[in-house]
Parts: sequence; structure tokens; C-alpha cells
Amino acid sequence: MKHAIVTTAALAMGALAGPAVAANCLEVTLTGVQGGPPVFRGQGGSGTLVTYGTEENNCRDVLMQFDAGRGTTQALSKVGVQVGQISAVFLTHMHSDHVEGLPDMMQLRWHFNSTGPKVPLICSEDTEADQGHVVSCAGFAEHIGDPMIESGEIAQRLSESDVRLPGGPADLIELATFADTDDPVEVWQSGDVTVSAIFSRHIAGHASFRVDTPAGSVLIGGDAGNDTPAPPRSSSTSEQVEALAQGAEVIVHSTIHPVMGPDGSTGFPPPIYYRQSTATDLGAMAARTGAAHLMLTHLIPPMGAPRQGPYPLPAPMTEADYSDAARDGGFEGNIVVGTDLAKLRIVGE
Repeated sequence: MKHAIVTTAALAMGALAGPAVAANCLEVTLTGVQGGPPVFRGQGGSGTLVTYGTEENNCRDVLMQFDAGRGTTQALSKVGVQVGQISAVFLTHMHSDHVEGLPDMMQLRWHFNSTGPKVPLICSEDTEADQGHVVSCAGFAEHIGDPMIESGEIAQRLSESDVRLPGGPADLIELATFADTDDPVEVWQSGDVTVSAIFSRHIAGHASFRVDTPAGSVLIGGDAGNDTPAPPRSSSTSEQVEALAQGAEVIVHSTIHPVMGPDGSTGFPPPIYYRQSTATDLGAMAARTGAAHLMLTHLIPPMGAPRQGPYPLPAPMTEADYSDAARDGGFEGNIVVGTDLAKLRIVGE
């Protein structure tokens, strides 16, 4: 019988109650919940840490980081994870608020873990957008250390230690890209853990991921939205993501509150609103897929904020505003309205 333990940021560093047992476990930690490029009260950039193991080793046989927004290194350190321990990194898409923490992670890994192992970086292959530009995870990875190289820092560090790799942080990345697919495809595997991906609309090359373990499964939606870019449509959520989420215990997904919609007073750009999934539609999707837990992250707008970037709100959003919106979609399971370092643990039989 599986059960879950949920903690908030305030409890995330505390020890879990009860004696440790050797049952397998899956743990999901929100390393950053900031919605989009703005910054509010120091919230971390978008990211989710998923770990698997046994309760005896704190679920830490396999450590997977999904997206790495600003402050990811600091968030990991707060939960006792060093960047050298990360088994693999997965990127949903190439927006700065989802990737700008990765150069920091890789530079630190290059400093202290240059002897390896390399870290797998799993993301979509180069994808041409409708507007003609190419979105390239491979290009990002290849040039991830360029500022430090151009500034002379890499050369200076190498003069102190010849153990470090000569090409800088990029030398520690093992890039693995996958092609555009509307069907789930396995993109990574480690022991009993497998990760699958599917393409979903937000920007060119956007992908969502599913982690399957003996303790349970978790869907990482990223900023996925419906392939139809604006109403009329049945939902703002992605049909591909819903297919991938079937039977998963946990859904982690970026969230926009309906208050930001074009019928409101915020002035938020409709095309940006429509490329996100609303809390209400996410609740409906979670109910249809049979999820037990819905973790709302990448909150637009942040809880307590008077505005989203330059767009003023009629009133700051509360936790209840988000959970009520998800309940309006018909979801009756556990809802975690994201705060930095909010954590959920699934314990297997």
C-alpha cells in the first residue's frame, strides 16, 4: 500500500517522523516555483528534483533534476544535495527561467568533479519554430561555459589544477537529444528508473517527462499547453501530456490562474496566457488521469504578489485561490500549491 508524506518549505529540512525502513520511495522537491522571468521575494527559478531509492538512504539512489532555473544550486544545497550527486538533468524547454541555473551547476561541478562522471543532459533536438528561428539545447550545452572562458576564468583555474577539464563545464556534459514525437519515448534509464518524454506545445522543442519507478510515477509537465493556441478548444492542457500522465501518482505542472485571462483587468497578453495551462484545467486533467497528487508550480502570478511583472492584479493570490481553482476542475486528491522546497514523498510497499 503506497502512502505519501507531504512537507512544505518550512519543514523541508527537518527529519521525517518515524523509524526508517527499507521500503522503496520516490521524492519530489520543488527547487523553484517562480512563474516566468520576473522575481518575487527571492523565489527560485523553475525546477523540480525527483529522487528514488529506499527510505534507508533518504530516497537517494537516483537523483534527477528537471529544469534548472535561477538559484537551483542553492536550492539543492538546502536539501542536502551537491551538484556532483545529480544523476541526470532534463530540460523541458529553452526559456531562461528554466535553464539559467544550469551554467552555475555545471561550473561548480567542473570545479570539484572534473574527474567525472559526466552528467547526462536530456532535451529535445534542434527544433525550428514557425517564425524561422531554431531552438537549440545542443547549442546551449556546447557554449555553457563561454562567459567563463572569455573572461579568462577557465584558463586561470586550469593554471591552478590540471585535473580540471580543459574545455570548461561543457566537457562534463553528456548530451542526449530526442526527436519531436507525439508518442511517449524512453529517453533515459538507470536501474529500476525510466524516464519517458513527449512533445507538447509551449514553444518550439518543448517536452514533458514522466518518471517511472517501483515506488510510483511522476509527470513533469513543464509549461505545456494545448496544441490549439487559443480558444475555442476543450482545455488549455495538453492532450499529449494527459496521455503521458495516465496512472501517474503525481503531476507537477506549471500553472496560470484564470485571473490573468483576457476577460480580467490585468492586461496580461492573451497569447502568453493561452500557452500556459490554467489551474482549473489542470485539476480536471488530474482527475481524468487518476492522479493522487497535483503539485502546482511556476505560479503565474506568485502567491502574495501585487502584480505579475508589469501586470497589476486586482488582489494578491492566495494558496486557497489556486487550490479552489483546481478543485473547480473536479480534482479531489491532494493539492500542493508550490512554494520553494515543498516536498512530497511516495513510499512503496
